[in-house]
Amino acid sequence: MEFKLISFVVSETPKVKKGAELSAKPLESAPQYYEETIPKQFAMGEEQITVDGRKVKFLIRSYPPGNMVVEATVVVDDIFSPETFALREALIDTCHKISQKRGAKQHLSEEYSVALVSGYKGDPDQFFNKKNEIAAFLKSEKEPLDDNEIEYTLSRQIKYAKDDLVIVDWDGAFVFDTKGDVDEIIDLFQTANLQLLRYRALDFELDDRLRKVTQFAQKPDTRLLANRKELARAFKEVIEVRSKAIADFEAIDRDIKLIGDWFSARLYDLVSKKFKMEEWRKTIETKLGSLEDIYHIISENFSVSRTHFLELVQIVLFFILQAGWFALIILEFIYYTK
Repeated sequence: MEFKLISFVVSETPKVKKGAELSAKPLESAPQYYEETIPKQFAMGEEQITVDGRKVKFLIRSYPPGNMVVEATVVVDDIFSPETFALREALIDTCHKISQKRGAKQHLSEEYSVALVSGYKGDPDQFFNKKNEIAAFLKSEKEPLDDNEIEYTLSRQIKYAKDDLVIVDWDGAFVFDTKGDVDEIIDLFQTANLQLLRYRALDFELDDRLRKVTQFAQKPDTRLLANRKELARAFKEVIEVRSKAIADFEAIDRDIKLIGDWFSARLYDLVSKKFKMEEWRKTIETKLGSLEDIYHIISENFSVSRTHFLELVQIVLFFILQAGWFALIILEFIYYTK
């Protein structure tokens, strides 16, 4: 029997190098187009770092144009032990450091760990005498969990064959596979974390734009007119963000729908529900709608303000013209009365 710990961090990075393209292996009974649905990874290099007294290889890959993943795999003596729990935290911390060294943003990153059990015989249920440790790993929780919470956590699972099992949660997954060939499942977990990160990045950017546009909406008409260039630039940014958000949103949705084989589709659906993808989607749609509403309000307000400004200019010019005519009449009167 063999135990492995696989930990990775997916981060948003301003600039990433492509490197050599890595091919994605299909999952169980996957259709031919499966490889096209999984975002392409490109090799960026690797680093050998000592973590808790053991040398660990960290693979660094990119998802162009703006994401990267740092992954580490370690063989451990006991996947259920507190030492493995501590090692997991150390691996995640090191993944973050490597990412940040290459320009990643820690506040826009997702971390995940997979515990792999292989080389056993029989049904994976035999390991449920360690269900407390399994649930603790899945939730990254050191404190003892309630029995109901443990049962609920273990219920989020999927089986393909009689001797395999995948249990999924927010912070990690437990994979029981007799052969230990789980590269495809890791790819799917990384894809799900990438999609979640994209949702979060969209949400973060929309919050920033909503804040800026709301500040414009609160300005008096005179200040709006005095900052026409700034307003025009802000509107241009709003349009660009809305367009990019909608395009990214549709791309994510399209890729998810194309994951069409039974096992990968169900596994991805299970992960999506745990990651609350649908709630993220609804939140982003709501913010896009709010951004559009505020944009229209400011546009109408600016148009009305500009019209009032032009009318005011016309009135002022009219009085200046009248004053000129009046001055001319006085000058003519003085000239003829001399």
